[in-house]
Amino acid sequence: MTQPERGGAAKLYTPRLLALSAGLANYPLSVDLPHTSEMRARTCGSTITMALDTDDAGAVTQVGMQVSACAVGQSSAAILAQSISGKSHADLDDVCTAIERWLAEDTPPPHWHGFDALIPARAHAGRHEALLLPWRAALKALSMVPSNG
Repeated sequence: MTQPERGGAAKLYTPRLLALSAGLANYPLSVDLPHTSEMRARTCGSTITMALDTDDAGAVTQVGMQVSACAVGQSSAAILAQSISGKSHADLDDVCTAIERWLAEDTPPPHWHGFDALIPARAHAGRHEALLLPWRAALKALSMVPSNG
């Protein structure tokens, strides 16, 4: 009976997913960025500190983060970071809503470059909060009034 579980885990943690999580090194946390947030997933204990900078129109120009999560959460953060440049709060809100809907209902996954690597995580409800955490942290950071530091 344990064989299917191992097979499911092997399908979730693909080489691509693990490589994405390693890509977080390209987005180190910078305390100099004005929009910051810290969040924790209640169900799994994953944490993220995210810092963003934006242009005058509110589009993201820079991202940095520190993530303590499973490979799903780390990969989700890397996927977000790879294509967040130029996105607004409204863009991210639309994607986050699409992810939530996709996880809860039978809808297509959101349109975001690389998100298809996370499709196997849908079958693992225990990973959903970790998957959503970076997206929610980005929204929270963009909702914060920047410091004048």
